[in-house]
Amino acid sequence: MRIDVVSIFPSYFDGLTLSLLGKARHTGLLDLRVHDLRDWTHDRHRTVDDTPYGGGAGMVMKPEPWGLALDEIAGSDVSGTEAPTFIFPSPAGEVFTQATARDLSTRGHLVFGCGRYEGIDERVFEYASGLGEVRLISLGDYVLNGGEVAAMAMIEAVGRLIPGVVGNPESLVEESHEDGLLEYPSYTKPSVWRERAVPEVLLSGNHGAIAAWRREQQIERTRRRRPDLLPPAEA
Repeated sequence: MRIDVVSIFPSYFDGLTLSLLGKARHTGLLDLRVHDLRDWTHDRHRTVDDTPYGGGAGMVMKPEPWGLALDEIAGSDVSGTEAPTFIFPSPAGEVFTQATARDLSTRGHLVFGCGRYEGIDERVFEYASGLGEVRLISLGDYVLNGGEVAAMAMIEAVGRLIPGVVGNPESLVEESHEDGLLEYPSYTKPSVWRERAVPEVLLSGNHGAIAAWRREQQIERTRRRRPDLLPPAEA
């Protein structure tokens, strides 16, 4: 998979050289390229924002640097298999979920556009829709200073689903949200720690009983913490 990121703070993404995604980049499973939006400006101040039409507080990111950036990035994809999917982190977008991550992990080319200030000129999204699919996506019902943190979270969630990135693919199946429920609790050695014992069933070797216990724990944990995820019959 190829992922391009456009930001005025490209160093935000230095952390993606670490851990599993860093290894995936090194082995070629993930082609991640981070770009500075200011490279597509042409004035000496490298200006990327201006005052909003209609008045109001804050500044809005100018369309022209974005247009030039998206043109170049989309034009540099010579795979010929599919158009890029453009993702703009935005509190006004659809909510990001594990299902979203799974969907995006099947795409060949993702382009993340990280807005700042009061956001990006709306015409950029309209223009980008002529180059590929455009999705405005939110991490949740809150506002961040810019799109970088949200893009980092989405890239990690998507990247770890690329085949070969996570060493044991079975571990992806039993995680929170994969089956609509939260993940069951996990334990390791020692069996007793500070007078707290591991549940006996996990030491029994009875795989059927363990599977049943874990399912019960998933439902109970989801009922306590995220009842909105449960179907009406189990809520």
